[in-house]
Formats: sequence, structure tokens, C-alpha cells
Amino acid sequence: MKKISMGSDHAAFEFKGKAIKYLEAKGYEVEDFGPFTEGAVDYPDFVYPAVKNVVDHDDTIGIVMCGSGIGANIVANKVVGARAALVYDPEIAKTTREHNDSNVLVLGPRFTSEENLYAIIDNFLNTEFSNDERHIKRIEKIKGVEANER
Repeated sequence: MKKISMGSDHAAFEFKGKAIKYLEAKGYEVEDFGPFTEGAVDYPDFVYPAVKNVVDHDDTIGIVMCGSGIGANIVANKVVGARAALVYDPEIAKTTREHNDSNVLVLGPRFTSEENLYAIIDNFLNTEFSNDERHIKRIEKIKGVEANER
């Protein structure tokens, strides 16, 4: 079973707690990178270590979030090796796994119903990469972009 690396900001704190309970009930091992209280915080302080943990461990998937998901998505995609996708729709969660082999799911709980958030998580975690040659080629090109930016 995959491990889940999670981080958020204060705006997503409440849903992160619910998501951790939801995932643990399904048998996932969740590592929470914070925050651990509801006070105002800066999402890079918690999203970055959660995503770094994903790229450092092949058996780990990331789920990070902030109020809109936008800031968390920007931070996540700064980490070399992360393929983070900000997802507001369950079908897109499947697509980003199938086509992009995304290893980090980014959520924006302020703009998505709780029911949809759980459906997005399930679709993301239950969908495998297609291994289609055209998608592999594109992911290799993404890695090339990262290499050029180092």
C-alpha cells in the first residue's frame, strides 16, 4: 500500500484532518507535515517538505492543499521530480494519473465540496499511469525541462 505525504496551510487545516482520518481508515499510512494547529501559517513551510518527501521516496504519493490550492500547486511544482496537479473534479484526478503519472494531488477545499474532495482523492489513488508511449515521451520531456532549469 502506498504511503501518503500531506501538508497544508491554515485554510485547509480542517479538511486535511478529515482526509487523514479518511485515508487511514482505508489502510493508508499517512505522514502529516503540518500544520498541527489552526493558526495562520504560510503554506510553503508545510507543502515543500511534504512534496520533497514524495520525490525522495518511490512508495509515497503526496496530497497537499491550501484554501484555493493555487499556492500549494505552485510550491509543489518547484520541487524537482514532482508532477503536481491541482484538481477540482474527480474525472481530472483520473486523467492526471493516467496521462501525467502525477505523484502529488493538490486540493483547494474552499472551492470544492467535501464529497467531491473525497471522490477526487479516491480517483487519484485508485488510478494507475497508462504507460502509453506518448505519455511516457511527454513525461521525459518534462524531466528535460527540469534538467535545463537546474
